[in-house]
Amino acid sequence: MRLAQIEVALDGCRFYLRLATALGVAASLLLLSGCGGLAGSSSRAAAAGTLSLSPLQIGFGSQAVGSSHNTTVTLSNSGASDLSITQATLSGAGFALSDLSLPLTLHAGDSTSATVRFAPPSNGSFTGSVTFATTSNQVNGTVVLDLSGAGASVSPGALSPDPASLGFGNIAVGNSSNLSETLTNVGGSAVTISQANVTGAAFSISGLTLPLTLTANESVTFTATFTPSGGAASGSISVVSDASNSPLTIALSGSGTAAGQLAVSPANLSFGNVTVGSSSPLTGSLKASGASVTVTAATLNNSEFSVSGISLPVTIPAGQSASFTVTFAPQSSGATSASLSFSNNSSNSPAVQSMTGTGTAAQQHTVDLAWNGSADAVGYNIYRGNAPGGPYTLINSSLDSTTAYTDSTVASGQTYYYVTTAVNGSGDESGYSNQAKAVIPSP
Repeated sequence: MRLAQIEVALDGCRFYLRLATALGVAASLLLLSGCGGLAGSSSRAAAAGTLSLSPLQIGFGSQAVGSSHNTTVTLSNSGASDLSITQATLSGAGFALSDLSLPLTLHAGDSTSATVRFAPPSNGSFTGSVTFATTSNQVNGTVVLDLSGAGASVSPGALSPDPASLGFGNIAVGNSSNLSETLTNVGGSAVTISQANVTGAAFSISGLTLPLTLTANESVTFTATFTPSGGAASGSISVVSDASNSPLTIALSGSGTAAGQLAVSPANLSFGNVTVGSSSPLTGSLKASGASVTVTAATLNNSEFSVSGISLPVTIPAGQSASFTVTFAPQSSGATSASLSFSNNSSNSPAVQSMTGTGTAAQQHTVDLAWNGSADAVGYNIYRGNAPGGPYTLINSSLDSTTAYTDSTVASGQTYYYVTTAVNGSGDESGYSNQAKAVIPSP
């Protein structure tokens, strides 16, 4: 028997044909080399889809027990055909996968994302994985995302007060004093404040809305108020929370002292006659006795009077005084009066000062002028200036046929300079006469 082998190349595959003949019987054997399959296989078939992950693994580092941390993973089809993600299998304590609805088809070049969360259930290291099952062109595959993280214990929440206690000192009866208090969570976990109970009738708090949760290192500030009724007083603020040091107690103390007295001197201010358009000032003083007095406001009930020289609010220590000025500026003629009230924290508040004054009309000044006449003059012009030698301004509206003129347009405290000229029947005007000076009194 003889064998013959023929090599044939077809579409990149090599075919070997062996022929055997013996005794008139022919048989053939077809062998394939370098081909993907025997039936329906071709090197021109489209490449399958490929699932790529970014990042390839996720490390969460150390996280506090009881907390959680999220990160995102991107899933992309880097192949040339459609890819189906059919299943995502999660393993490992403390890990969770979300924001991925399966099954999901990704076209070539498309991508999607999912969220991986790590919430350590206890101290120690944790590992896990997400196994993504895929299929493309009838071919199944898996891609694994490795996960790691660690749980770290945190200290329990604890509240720290600043200051640790509140001392208000001596406060006059009838008054109140405010102090600020700050609570800070110095622990590692959140603290919820549910109650703040105050003891001591003279004490109260404001600015604290409950329930209130403070995260680690977070603070809240509120106000404590002391309103004494007399003598020494004590109390406390008891802060109830889920902190490790609950309840937290803040001591309160203060003393109520007798209220001071405030006297105003003189009791009455008399301004007498003051010319309308001018003003007259008088001084007064406030004196505290028994205890310090805080003056908060000064109120006048007449606009012709004003107060100055004192900045409010002002605290006057016992035995000391503060001065002020009242000014009377009448706006019309006639007698008038007013009262000045000082609001304060003394037992006799307000302290009141009365005042009187009379507005008088301003005196009207005039300047009378006279000169020698000129034989051919039919009238005269009168000129006035504010400086010696002029310049001068004509002040008569028409020729004055007499040799006298009264100027009633002068102002108090001013100095004026006058000259005249003569005008003949042809309208010719002479030069200036000699200059006359007039000093107007004030007022």
